[in-house]
Amino acid sequence: MRPAALAPAFALAICAALPAAAETTLRVMSFNIWGGGGNEGKGVEETVAAIRAAGADIVGLQETRLEPDPCTATDCAATGDSVAPAIARALGWYHHDQTQQNVALWANAVISRYPIGPASPNDLGVPIDVEGRTVWLFNIHHDDEPYQPYQLLGIEYGPAPFIATEAEAVDWATRTRGPAMDLLSSDLTAAEGAAAVFVTGDFNEPSGLDWTGAAVAAGLHPVRVDWPTTGRLMADGFTDAYRAVYPDPVAKPAFTWTPRNDESATDDHPDRIDFVFARGPGLRVTAAAIVGEDGPRSDIVVMPWPSDHRAVVAEVRF
Repeated sequence: MRPAALAPAFALAICAALPAAAETTLRVMSFNIWGGGGNEGKGVEETVAAIRAAGADIVGLQETRLEPDPCTATDCAATGDSVAPAIARALGWYHHDQTQQNVALWANAVISRYPIGPASPNDLGVPIDVEGRTVWLFNIHHDDEPYQPYQLLGIEYGPAPFIATEAEAVDWATRTRGPAMDLLSSDLTAAEGAAAVFVTGDFNEPSGLDWTGAAVAAGLHPVRVDWPTTGRLMADGFTDAYRAVYPDPVAKPAFTWTPRNDESATDDHPDRIDFVFARGPGLRVTAAAIVGEDGPRSDIVVMPWPSDHRAVVAEVRF
């Protein structure tokens, strides 16, 4: 997680007060790293290069361990060791592997250029001392089965039935990810009084800010859906950082799933399922970007691109 000797220093740092006029700027990244290259027999160098190119200060990593072979919709437990320590070492950063097993995690970790404190009860979040200010990063990976876009589009994936309406999609999404969101809501209480709170993750569910009537008319999505998981965070006062900068989902679809498939293929569906959410007194989102391969969906290009997800990075001030 971090050198043990830093724990007292962290405790002293979070008590330090900054001048009232001081402003903090952070770049927060969410990155499903797909084993950090390990699923293709590579090292972590390409993943480290992507984080550097994004200019990130704090990163919520998902899939820090390998997929098994085979990996199916209903049976895909992570295997091997986490690559988060190696990535943090290469960057000269701190890290915390989220090792607790629960429905909101799948091989997650937090890495940071700033010191990391003890995790929340369900291991979903950690406090980070940013030059005397305490911020919290909560990092999640939700279940991808059943996956409602596939259910709506008649794409085979696991045993769940196909569906046709917004109401059915919301019901299935709530059943699939509601328990994980309950754990997150419980852990968020640990961040009370923080200067800023962030939620990063592979949500495996789209956003209602994307599946709009205009997006349906443009042929991007099959039906309008006010998706419940991102909606729940927004109802709790969080801002979807990318949509705060780019509010038009037709002009900027910001697909993070997937750089490895043809967007016109009928056996998959491009979507934005990776997010940075932010909340805090006076917090402003000043920039945001999709990080990925050389192509029209990436705002920051990194080649070669190591993952089956694009990443998202947001700059905030508070």
